[in-house]
Amino acid sequence: MPHPDNVPQASVPSWYRFTWFLGRPPNLNARQWKILGLVAGVSLFETYDLYLFSLNLKHIQADLGIAEGDLGLLGSVVRTGSILSLLVTLAADRWGRRTMLLFTIVAYTLLTGATAFSPTVEVFVTLQFFARTFAVAEVLIAVVVIAEEFPPQYRGWGIGALGAIQACGAGLASLMFSFVEVLPFGWRSLYVLGLGPLVLLAFWRRNMQETELFTSLLKLRSQESFVKPIRDLLQNSPRNLIAISAVLFFFTLGASSAGFFAPKYLQDVHGWSPAGVAIMMAVGGAFGIIGNPLAGWMSDRFGRRSVSVGFSATYVLVALVFYGSVNMFVPFLWIGLIFFMMGTDVTTASYGTELFPTRNRSTASGIRGAIATLGATLGLAAVSGLYLFTGSNWTAIMALCSIGLVCPILLFLFFPETAGRALQDISPDPVPPLNPGDPN
Repeated sequence: MPHPDNVPQASVPSWYRFTWFLGRPPNLNARQWKILGLVAGVSLFETYDLYLFSLNLKHIQADLGIAEGDLGLLGSVVRTGSILSLLVTLAADRWGRRTMLLFTIVAYTLLTGATAFSPTVEVFVTLQFFARTFAVAEVLIAVVVIAEEFPPQYRGWGIGALGAIQACGAGLASLMFSFVEVLPFGWRSLYVLGLGPLVLLAFWRRNMQETELFTSLLKLRSQESFVKPIRDLLQNSPRNLIAISAVLFFFTLGASSAGFFAPKYLQDVHGWSPAGVAIMMAVGGAFGIIGNPLAGWMSDRFGRRSVSVGFSATYVLVALVFYGSVNMFVPFLWIGLIFFMMGTDVTTASYGTELFPTRNRSTASGIRGAIATLGATLGLAAVSGLYLFTGSNWTAIMALCSIGLVCPILLFLFFPETAGRALQDISPDPVPPLNPGDPN
């Protein structure tokens, strides 16, 4: 991926050499590099946990005795836990990004580890429900941190880089899934590995700092009620809130089921083995995750709106072809599915932070996550509902994906251009905060 800056190698952190998919590094200062490394490192395990459920669906189904027609409903119940992440992101606008990030890391890793010992489907769903609450909150707050700390010309790239490193958790999950049939406790052993972030917590506490934009508003925050950020959003930013919510709802309605059922689809329809699925997801995903930084870089350079329209439209079309394809094209379609899904996530996440002021940016991200969860939950539940009429989960998924074609229309008609503009110019706060963005 091209990049206009020539950055001295000494200014780039050592871990960057392992992230070839991010392309040439931008000109960031030491604080910004440290923040990216910290939030991306722990977010990686959130994706690991998310993909474990999808990858192990067939084994969890057999072990816990889940009926075929209940799979979509089960997935929708677990996804519903993400709606509660709104409470955590609301707290991040009150007590700070750093404090709530630390809390979410501890909560979701402990719940993930406990999932390994689930004796029944009810316990499994309960643990994963709350694990999803804190895992999603962690990612939403992490995006806010990147948006507030990175300079305007690299904000899209930064959110894309965060998403790409985070997506490596899917590769880790795929790698471990290839051993699921030889591990002593099968799928349960994979959830124990989800305790990894606890090892990083001590280093995180010493090195993670509060964002400068939030610090500048601490005095104002202490004088407000806990729910004021929500009232501010509804009173001052209703158009932006409705616009981003509509796009996310219609997109996730089909995209959630398309991604969730993909491993099972490959095993049931195309006869792939667990090892084959793991290899395809790891290798294909390694190319697919380029969609994160590339979409971020392209949206910084060519405009947030045009890139959002292109990626969201193409994703829906690829998903439709993937679930109606012959076997020989599946690996290439899988790469496209991941590529355009991640690229769309990056541009909508950028919009979801840029369109709202610092004082309620985290709350807006929480609402964005809740709406996306609502769409994903209804989409998964709809798969089970449509299964009664179609007799096929795959036909149901294709029908739901078709609805997502409304998203590029909404993006083109109702979204402003935000690329390259300072956050305070896009969505100003009532009290002028500090202006951190410029590299040292």
